[in-house]
Amino acid sequence: EVQLVESGGGLVQPGGSLRLSCAASGFTFSSYYMGWFRQAPGKEREFVAAIRWGGDTTYYVDSVKGRFTISRDDAKNTVYLQMNSLKPEDTAVYYCNAVNYYYRTPSPAFGSWGQGTQVTVSS
Repeated sequence: EVQLVESGGGLVQPGGSLRLSCAASGFTFSSYYMGWFRQAPGKEREFVAAIRWGGDTTYYVDSVKGRFTISRDDAKNTVYLQMNSLKPEDTAVYYCNAVNYYYRTPSPAFGSWGQGTQVTVSS
């Protein structure tokens, strides 16, 4: 059974930083891109970032480029998201998942999601 457990969210002021973690199990972690998705209130879940197995290739949605950094530790089956210079529009529940790329589009590999971790950016 695929399990994805996100942690590290919290309440921060604009300009602050958070580091999210995702512990994964139930699949061959080192054979998949891993990624982060987020869902803001009243909006659809959107792709945020992805990283290839081995960690030498990354992709980011335009709105977070230069501010967020995705990384992974294949030995620990863990993916991270370092979020700097946070903005109120980053407020969302953040989820991780394995990622497949079809027709140049990142798609979640598994239909089940973890509980996510809440990130709130507010003054």
